[in-house]
Amino acid sequence: MSELFTVLPPGEAFAVLGRACSPIERSETVALEAAFGRVLAADVVARETLPAFARAMMDGYAVRAADTHGASEQSPAYLRVAGDVPTGVVPECAVGAREAVRIHTGAMLPPGADAVVMVEDTNLHPSTSPGQAEVEVLAAAACGENVLTVGEDVRSGAVAVPAGRRLRAADVGGLAALGITRVGVVARPRIAILSTGDEVVPASAVPGPAQVRDVNAGTVAAVVSQAGGVPVPRGIAPDDAAALERALREALADADAVVLSAGSSVSVRDLTADVVARLGAPGVLVHGLAIKPGKPTVLAVCDGTPVVGLPGNPASALVVAWRIVAPLVRLLGGERIEGDGFDARETSAVLDVPVQSRPGREDFVACALARDGEGVLHATPVFGSSSLIFTLVRADALIAVPLDRSGLAAGERVRVILP
Repeated sequence: MSELFTVLPPGEAFAVLGRACSPIERSETVALEAAFGRVLAADVVARETLPAFARAMMDGYAVRAADTHGASEQSPAYLRVAGDVPTGVVPECAVGAREAVRIHTGAMLPPGADAVVMVEDTNLHPSTSPGQAEVEVLAAAACGENVLTVGEDVRSGAVAVPAGRRLRAADVGGLAALGITRVGVVARPRIAILSTGDEVVPASAVPGPAQVRDVNAGTVAAVVSQAGGVPVPRGIAPDDAAALERALREALADADAVVLSAGSSVSVRDLTADVVARLGAPGVLVHGLAIKPGKPTVLAVCDGTPVVGLPGNPASALVVAWRIVAPLVRLLGGERIEGDGFDARETSAVLDVPVQSRPGREDFVACALARDGEGVLHATPVFGSSSLIFTLVRADALIAVPLDRSGLAAGERVRVILP
């Protein structure tokens, strides 16, 4: 293959890859307390209506809203106190005309009431005679004010949490409110991770002359885990076509996707793409991304299994893992992917020094973040070769340079990705 391969913007490239593969079909049932961060395999339909009863949203007095019409501090409404409703009990009293019932936050609304007046908007006038206490209402209440109505949260039969949702803390709480203690989730995708290179040795080894430790296996495994997948280490293959093909076929047999990091030389990149092309149809879909760092990336699908060939340089491999591998893991894991798949946390910051770029590619520039005396967030580029992992170790985030920009000016507010 030629060095002059045709590159695609990362978003388009991921869309091409995504159309050629499908979420895995395996699922499992887990306890609710273990469901946080997992992807829901099927819609959860509410079996109950919540709230099941109308209840007060705050301490005060349950009233008929019409009886408070026009009430103010200058012209209060006076209502007879007909009882008290604590939380957790069914009211034994009702609210009649010109009456109020003392109520506590979360307590069931008594019959006849259609609003709650906050206790701060009232004055209680006790009486020595039973049943003659009176409350002075200093503000009018609208019908339904400070009241949670039946079904206001969710109705029985409605989809409470949709399939494809990565469960958040609020989702777990909602399922608990419905009494659901076990949920079906998509199994975690198994992602085989294969490193290549005659010069690469395991991180546990002492490198010999002209050798380097395997950085990419660890960084890619971390990205896979963070995205919800299960990293499956497959070791290191030499720069030999037969050995690489054998290692890739073994990895494909035991995983939902394969991620390999190849060397950065043209010959090694071509070797990787040629071998991947032989592994199954449709084969190589994309050879080259309009991104820096990370241009020499291969995206393929081989008989239904995605294969991502990352550059060998550690910073390049990690940026492409964030940009392509993470959304691929989420897609395989059943999560609904929108847009170009990039779902990193981000913020904005003022750029301290200019950054050069080239129109037509996405640039990601490592940066340090700091706030000035007025609390404004500033981004300072951390420049370094894509072959140096500590360029990213020293950085707090990545400055994202859009495809259509030739650079960013000092003082400009820029998009900052928080990996």
